[in-house]
Amino acid sequence: MNYQEALNKLKQYGDQEHVLKYFDQLSETQQADLLAQIEATDFSPLLLAKDRENQVKKGVITPLAAMQLSQIDAEREQFEKIGLDAIRAGKVGAVLLAGGMGTRLGSDAPKGMYNIGETKDVFIFQRIIENLQDVVRAAQTPVHLFVMTSDKNNDVTIAFFKEKNYFGYDPAYVHFFIQEMAPASDYEGRVYMEEPWKIATSPNGNGGWYGSMARCGMLDIVEQAGIEWLNVFAVDNVLQRIADPVFVGATIARDCVVGSKVVKKAAPDEKVGVMCLEDGRPSIVEYYELTDELMEAKDENGDPAYNFGVILNYLFREDKLREIMNKNMPLHIVEKKIPHIDENGEHVEPKSPNGFKYETLVLDMIHLMDSCLPFEVVREREFAPIKNKTGVDSVESAKELCKKNGIVL
Repeated sequence: MNYQEALNKLKQYGDQEHVLKYFDQLSETQQADLLAQIEATDFSPLLLAKDRENQVKKGVITPLAAMQLSQIDAEREQFEKIGLDAIRAGKVGAVLLAGGMGTRLGSDAPKGMYNIGETKDVFIFQRIIENLQDVVRAAQTPVHLFVMTSDKNNDVTIAFFKEKNYFGYDPAYVHFFIQEMAPASDYEGRVYMEEPWKIATSPNGNGGWYGSMARCGMLDIVEQAGIEWLNVFAVDNVLQRIADPVFVGATIARDCVVGSKVVKKAAPDEKVGVMCLEDGRPSIVEYYELTDELMEAKDENGDPAYNFGVILNYLFREDKLREIMNKNMPLHIVEKKIPHIDENGEHVEPKSPNGFKYETLVLDMIHLMDSCLPFEVVREREFAPIKNKTGVDSVESAKELCKKNGIVL
């Protein structure tokens, strides 16, 4: 892309010509980098900034029953056999969403590099690999692990895995790919600049994982390996079971195209999204969208109708992901603090929100699917998220849960 082509593209998306304001002052390398970023960037989300309120609207919400622990236990042996057979046949892969940084934990490193050990090193990445190794040993078959990084943490993440010898995992089965980025803008949809030669961007949300896999060539590996199911999960839960044979087997046995691990809510207003049907299709309603009426609704047994929270551990049938890849998912426009340079080229670190980031969410992928199995797991055994340094869902609480599960820290 040359200068004129870049300018023409910027003009298509509103008042964006300022991106090239300092072009003549840049080095040749910086000019080339900026032109390449303009060429690669999808600016179309910026046109939606002024119409933010109308972007994502919920349909009619009704309950979706979960497969509860008693049901799972009654068929555990059958489910486990089905799941192990699928894993041994190479049909199950795992996708780790690891693009985040440990900023809220007081670390400048990728979140997965955070050390929760007390008497020895126990890194978040290490806990995840150790959990996956349990399945590898049970199936006596390695599972392909795809690790989604960001442009900010990709190199250091790969270097860390190499330094730690992949925590004993076979490196031939670990594949890194970078999440696509989306431009960040002010409230009028005018893109911010991070540097005179760099547009301010942010990851395009956890719903961008499959598209990012496709863009980075990961689907070639999926196809060559014969993978039919992808278990996608977040980096911050140090207890979650990955490629869990019972979960895989139950989803296959119930002929669902997606499975979702859920936990029974600790309280009606707990800050977790809950499984539901939306206009008759599987969906997730976020905790802030739950009305008093929904929180008070009961099922046929007199239990809360919306009582199972998602833990961001989903099993997708891969052929269905390919079908929805080219569909337009809803865009979530989120108010955030966005560092940038001002009109004078001075760096600004905002103290309060100053614009929008544009994200797609995995919950919208589920809503594009025909069927979903909410699969209950025991909270204390599989749900230890690390979102904060202290308090709820913190390093402290995760450590305590690890110890309760016999994990030596």
